[in-house]
Amino acid sequence: MALFNQQYATCFLLSLCILSQCLTEGVIGFACNWGTRSTHPLTPQIVVRLMKDNGFNKVKLFEADPGALKALGRSGIQVMVGIPNDMLDSLASNVNAAIAWVTQNVSTYISKNGVDIRYVAVGNEAFLKTYNGRFVNATFPAIQNIQAALIKAGLGRQVKVTTPLNADVYQSDSGLPSGGNFRPDIQDQMINIIKFLRQNGGPLTFNIYPFLSMDADPNFPKEFAFFDGSASPVVDGSITYTNVFDANFDTLVSALEKNGFSSMPIIVGEVGWPTDGSANANIKNAQRFNQGLFDRIVKKQGTPKRTTAPDIYVFGLIDEDAKSIEPGPFERHWGVFNFDGSIKYPLNLGGGKSLVAAKGVKYLPKQWCVMSNQANPTDPSFADSISKACTYADCTSLSPGASCGNLDPKGNASYAFNMYYQTMDQRKDACNFNGLSAITTINPSPPQGSCKFEIMIDLGKHENKSTTSFAASMKGTCSMVMLVLSFMFTMLVSIISA
Repeated sequence: MALFNQQYATCFLLSLCILSQCLTEGVIGFACNWGTRSTHPLTPQIVVRLMKDNGFNKVKLFEADPGALKALGRSGIQVMVGIPNDMLDSLASNVNAAIAWVTQNVSTYISKNGVDIRYVAVGNEAFLKTYNGRFVNATFPAIQNIQAALIKAGLGRQVKVTTPLNADVYQSDSGLPSGGNFRPDIQDQMINIIKFLRQNGGPLTFNIYPFLSMDADPNFPKEFAFFDGSASPVVDGSITYTNVFDANFDTLVSALEKNGFSSMPIIVGEVGWPTDGSANANIKNAQRFNQGLFDRIVKKQGTPKRTTAPDIYVFGLIDEDAKSIEPGPFERHWGVFNFDGSIKYPLNLGGGKSLVAAKGVKYLPKQWCVMSNQANPTDPSFADSISKACTYADCTSLSPGASCGNLDPKGNASYAFNMYYQTMDQRKDACNFNGLSAITTINPSPPQGSCKFEIMIDLGKHENKSTTSFAASMKGTCSMVMLVLSFMFTMLVSIISA
């Protein structure tokens, strides 16, 4: 009888452990940005599975992408869905346009697909100085109309409005966080937006980029960009700042305090570090920065002026090889994961968890397009051939200081030819550069360093298991475990009582 009781107790504890896994899935609470500007994107189902496997339970989309939204249905992931800047004028001038947008991109996905939409992000960094005021007058009216549309749809309490802004909307004349205030040219717009968001329960969303601060200024103290840096601290009265993230965030807090919004909730909409495209954008720096960032998130660490940790949306989840490179070649390399969901570098996610790569990814055949052994860089068509390839494919890794920036002329041509060949799905005519190229089955990636000649995703062979079915199967498993656990607990109690 004692052995029988012990066996029941062991089974009971095992079931309890399984149930605890069900109940704590995604509890870590990471948040990320999911950009979709890729020539060979992962299927939305694979991306959602990637997020769930790595503890991301919040995601920000830059637009209402139908595939992404459908895949997020009943996934347990909270969604912030964005509205691009080029839509602001129409939404600002016509409330019916806002109603139509909310109906199509919020109400429908909530009711029909079970998407857990929590925020609508109106515009993206619309007050950037580089836009020269293009969106300044449209942003606030667009926010008002989207809010009205959410109320009309009966979603005013469930879905909140926000607008992601860049940190350049505030400044400090003293150079210290305590001197923070909003830019004079947009002061009135900022106050109106903040008042309106506060009245309707919406947060402020700000993007903070220590990488951009360092990359733009050769005199920026590098160590101050990292959370474990050894740069001289910045002393601001009774507060000491050891990293630029805290100093930047608290500059915003000071600006809010000066204008009567000391308790305004703040979301960090984007923060991260790229891995390629410039000398500072590399694996070593990205791993160092993001590990410090994830450690803060796990510890729920705030800043000196806001000790309560904000929601932080890591930028980004995966690389995007078709994204605009106007800010710099590094723009296509912000992902914690490579374009195919493979791991770039290890990260400790807390609780003994590490990054998990995407599952079910299928690739094109292992073949590459390279410069022919018989070809010569002095060929008259050499430069034009490289230019053609890089016009239609991503050659940002060839940028000075980037991962493939030190290749010789033949290596540059091979890299460019291959990126074009892969982007064009390895079509036979895609490795035809005026007799300069040839197909090889030998990987041409240099044996040393981080330069990699890619093989693209085979878009026709993706494993396409529904995330909904994945979520449903998990719910089914947990429900079964609970039933078994309940039965075993009843039996165990009766045996002990006997």
